[in-house]
This record gives sequence, structure tokens and C-alpha cells, in this order.
Amino acid sequence: MDFASYLEQVARQAAALRAAAVAAGPGAPVPTCPEWTVRGLVRHIARVHNWVIKALDAVPTAEGVRPDRPPEVWDELLPWWDDQVAAMVGTLEAKGPDAPAWVFHPEVETTAVFWARRQAHETAIHRLDAEHANAGSDGAAAVPSLVFEPDFAADGIDEALVLMVPRKLARERPDAKGTVLFHAADAGRAWTVHLEPGEVPRVTTAEEVDTDASVVGTADAVYRATWHRPSTAVTTGDQTLVDTLRTP
Repeated sequence: MDFASYLEQVARQAAALRAAAVAAGPGAPVPTCPEWTVRGLVRHIARVHNWVIKALDAVPTAEGVRPDRPPEVWDELLPWWDDQVAAMVGTLEAKGPDAPAWVFHPEVETTAVFWARRQAHETAIHRLDAEHANAGSDGAAAVPSLVFEPDFAADGIDEALVLMVPRKLARERPDAKGTVLFHAADAGRAWTVHLEPGEVPRVTTAEEVDTDASVVGTADAVYRATWHRPSTAVTTGDQTLVDTLRTP
């Protein structure tokens, strides 16, 4: 996917997330993130979008950036978040994909395209959370009518497996050994994650299906499953290996 496509997805997913959050109401529980209400979910995404604005304006060598604190009151929070989304997308558009920026991942280019991609998927996954919240108490079991496009979903699987999961497990160093296949059939893409005790997972393009576990389905379904949201993907084999690959 290119930079413009990521920005289009950010705007689209943010609008859908907002609509679902408003429909659910600030006090609705979020079954896919049990520690949150919808207000907490919106405060989280608003804070992240503010953080990205600051990251885009920081030098790549900065030790870190600190976001502002979002409003607590719902009627103040929504317009504040609207401002953050508009400012983030506007800043990304103005700077372009190759503009230097601070990023939190040590093994990627410190440029704005990292944030465009990251926020496209951050916002899309939390859109799912808002839609599950809007579905009510059974939202965790329901699959919304939304279907992510195969290319976008496959890109989100790749980001999770190649960047986000290894970053998390680099700190945890789980005692797990085995291989897990992720196959997004309609996108024509597959990944094998190799786990060794105490090591950072290694991800390769899948060339065989003889693995210890597998997560298979449409790109949309595998995208949801990779980010540990309710999904119609079929998981077989050693479930503990799949559970080890937790997203942040």
C-alpha cells in the first residue's frame, strides 16, 4: 500500500470508529477490551493521534515524545479528538512519506510513512472495538458486517507479525517453540512465524504448510485474528503458540 492509501484509510476508519462510538454511548462496555468503556476507547485513540502529531514534529533521535491529556468529559472529548485526527492527517499530508519523524520502533525507517501505516491499522482495529461495543453485550461474539479489503487486511497482518509482535516479545522472551502459519487466502499471502525459547520470533514468507499451528481464512478474518479480535478464521494445531503471538 502507498502513503496516500494509508491516509485515506485513517480518515475512513476514524469516521467509522466515531460513528460507532457515538451510537454505543460513552458508558458502553467494550467487550473486546474489557478494561475499557467507549469513553476510555475514544480517549485512548485521541491520545494516540495527538502523540503522532508530536512524533511527526520531533527529531528522529529524540528520546521520546509525550502526548497531551485528552478531556475527560465526553462532549469535550469528541471535538478534541476530531481536531487531533484532522491535524494528524494534515501534518502527514504536508510532510509527505519521507519526512523525518521520531518512531518508537528501533528497526524501521524514522519517517512519516511509518506513522501513516501504523495509524491506519491502529484506527481500524479500534474501529472494530467500537463496533463490537455498539453491538451490545454479545458484541465479542458478533462479527460486524464490515469487511476489510484484502490488500489492506493483508498489510495489517504483515505489520503485526513483522513489526508489532516481535517488538512486544523482544521484551517478554517467551518460552515457546514451534511454527505458526498465517494464510490470507484471498490476498494470496502467507507468513510463517518461527518461535524459539527466549528468542525474538522470526517471520518468513510461507513456503510450506507443515507447521505446528495455523490461522487460515480470508485476509479480513486473519487480520482480525492476528490482532486477537473475534474472527471467522480457522485456527488449528497448538493454540498456545498462537496465543503467544499477542499484539501490543
